[in-house]
Amino acid sequence: MLRSISLALAGALVSAAAAAAEPAFTLPPPPFTLPFLPSPLGDWTVTIGVGGEARPSFEGSKNFLLSPVPIFSIRRAGTAERFRSPRDGISFGLIEFGGFRAGPVGKFVRERNADSYAALHGLGDVKFAVEIGGFAEYFPVEWFRTRIEVRRGFGGHEGIVADFSADLIAPSWHGFTLSGGPRFSLGDTRSVQPYYSINAAQALASGLPSFDAKGGARSVGAGALLRYRINPQWTVHSYVEYSRLLGSAASSPLVRLRGSTDQVTFGFGASYSFDVRVR
Repeated sequence: MLRSISLALAGALVSAAAAAAEPAFTLPPPPFTLPFLPSPLGDWTVTIGVGGEARPSFEGSKNFLLSPVPIFSIRRAGTAERFRSPRDGISFGLIEFGGFRAGPVGKFVRERNADSYAALHGLGDVKFAVEIGGFAEYFPVEWFRTRIEVRRGFGGHEGIVADFSADLIAPSWHGFTLSGGPRFSLGDTRSVQPYYSINAAQALASGLPSFDAKGGARSVGAGALLRYRINPQWTVHSYVEYSRLLGSAASSPLVRLRGSTDQVTFGFGASYSFDVRVR
């Protein structure tokens, strides 16, 4: 009797162990991807290039500085090239479906050296900043794009900035494509203070009145871009971006007395596209 019970228990334990060893569900063999994430394998089109940009020497400046601008983008080979505005940060779409795209974004903010410009005398230097965050853009139709970027600064400022933009994209005509639309920018207090506040020591050294900058609306404006596709590999472009400083940025004595609330940027560039295969 005891032997029969022992055998029955042993059989039950063996059956339970076998059942436990069977997975409740099966994952696809690696590597696998979620439906909305692009696989890294396959053919990709890489675009590289260089341009030049004439922009205010520093935020709020009335003088211009000419500097080089690198161009880089990557997309799945065979897909249409996505629209990109000169205002956009460096981004990579991780989530894509329909007309929606989202992913990480970054932007570099140049350092501000007080010794380089007479208007900054006595205000001290501001280190360069790297802004890291995320973006989302949506094409309700193929000729209209809306986009938002939210980034957190590291280095010259430690605040949060948000850029909003919308662009109408005219149909291509003999290789030419024209686009443009409105722009709007927000920033918290920590993102504007290094560039627009003036403390007591800086006021004494610069001759400007003290000023405590606060966050809020930072600028509003518009931009336009003209592109010409020479052939499937080569493209040239030019653009202009205008913004009107708002809030504390416009009220800062640095801008009112030594700079300008009107900020204009002109740019041009050329790029080359080629395909690579990831195995």
